[in-house]
Formats: sequence, structure tokens, C-alpha cells
Amino acid sequence: MDTRPIGVFDSGIGGLTTVKKLAELLPGEDIIYLGDTGRAPYGSRSRETIIKYARQDAAFLAGFDIKAMVIACNTACSSAFAVLDSIYDFPVYEVVSAPVKEAVRLTKNRKIGVIGTAATIRSGAYETALKEAAPDLFVYNTPCPLFVALVENGRTRADDIAALAIAEDYLAGLCEAGVDTLILGCTHYPLLHGVISKVAGPGVLLIDSGAETAKLVAGDLSLRDLLSPGQAEGSIKYFITDSVDGFSDIASCYLDSDVRGMVEQIELE
Repeated sequence: MDTRPIGVFDSGIGGLTTVKKLAELLPGEDIIYLGDTGRAPYGSRSRETIIKYARQDAAFLAGFDIKAMVIACNTACSSAFAVLDSIYDFPVYEVVSAPVKEAVRLTKNRKIGVIGTAATIRSGAYETALKEAAPDLFVYNTPCPLFVALVENGRTRADDIAALAIAEDYLAGLCEAGVDTLILGCTHYPLLHGVISKVAGPGVLLIDSGAETAKLVAGDLSLRDLLSPGQAEGSIKYFITDSVDGFSDIASCYLDSDVRGMVEQIELE
């Protein structure tokens, strides 16, 4: 048993999808969330800059004596996971392997699509992992950089004209290829589930990278005997690097819980 908190970080609000699932699966756990909203998005940054930011994010969380860390940012995982995993002696979780495993299990026609930030797609992390898991797969990658901006600005409704137009443009090639499984390779993207599903069609299964990773974390911490005794409901603390008000409003909507007054702005540099 271990009562220390779990640390989670992302470039913005997308990692809240992982936090929400973790809180559902592990209601007795304390969670520390860091959203680097002041420097989001990470997807257009160089690999060196992403690693620099990820190291600062991780160092901040490590200051809370956490027992595990979730890099709830596909961009940071693709560039900085190996670096962070080598630095810390507690478990560090990335958000690639779990959704890959689920996608391979669910696909029927062996055609899998992956959408993510430019940096994530450029890294080839998902394609490499998918091909290693099942060499017979056909993998189709598409960067969707504007999706993060849509989410960060609350433009996530399934009937949002701008979001639908952007999604139709991004997903056209994947639809033509006939993928039956689509990995949402950015933790922001599940917040656009309605938009993406509407464009992709009912025959395409959407794989939530954050939710699948949360399931992995819950199971692994249990195996390691690192879970809290669970005698009381866990708490969640939120830290961001930009405006508290905007984040609080959007986060409250996505989490179905009012977090106003629970968010603190901090500086990492």
C-alpha cells in the first residue's frame, strides 16, 4: 500500500481525459495534475524543446513525492519518455503502448489509422509500435495540429461547423483508405470524440489513448502493491502555467465537476 499521489502532466487540458478515467478506476487515489497551458501546444516544437519542457514538467511533479507519473501527452511521450524513465526510480507511464494493444485487438480488416500532433506523427512512435505488434497491419498516419487549438478553445461540440470542416479535411485520406480502427494519438482528441466519430462514420472504432493508459496504470499499480488503502475519496490538485479562469471553466465542463477555486497558476522557468 502507498498513499503518495500519482502525478500526471500534459501540454494543456487534454490530459484531463486521463485524469478523469484514473479517478473513475482509482477513486481512493490522490492525483496531481500539471497542464503546461502557457507553452501549449507542444506538437509544433522541436524535439529538443519538447524534452526540455517535459523534464521541467516532470521535475515539478516529482517535488510532490509522487509514487508514479503518467506522461499524458503523446507528443512528450514520443520525444521524452526514454529520458524521463531513465531519470526517476518510480514508474513512468507513456500513452502509446496501451492504445496500440487495444487497436490491434479490435481491428477486423487490419487497417488502422493514427491521428496526432505533427511531432507525434513525425516521430513514428505509433507506426513502429503497431508494426512490431502485428507486421501484417496497414497503418495510416495523419497529423491534425488544429485539433488541439479547437479543444483548448472549447470548440468541441459535434455540431460545431468549424470543427467539422477541419475534421473532414484531416480525415478524408483515412476514410478513403477504409480504416476500421482509429487511434486518437493525442489526449486532447477524445474531447472531440463526437466530431471525429461523426466524420469517420459508425464503422470506425475510436481508441482513446488516455483512457487505455489509465486502465494500464490502474492494473500495474495494483500488481506493484502501490495503491492507496482507499478508505477515503482521493483528491485532485490542478496546476497550470497560464490563465486559471479559462482553464477552470473548460475543465469543469469536461470533468463534469466544478474545479473553480481548485486550480493554481505556477511558473516552471
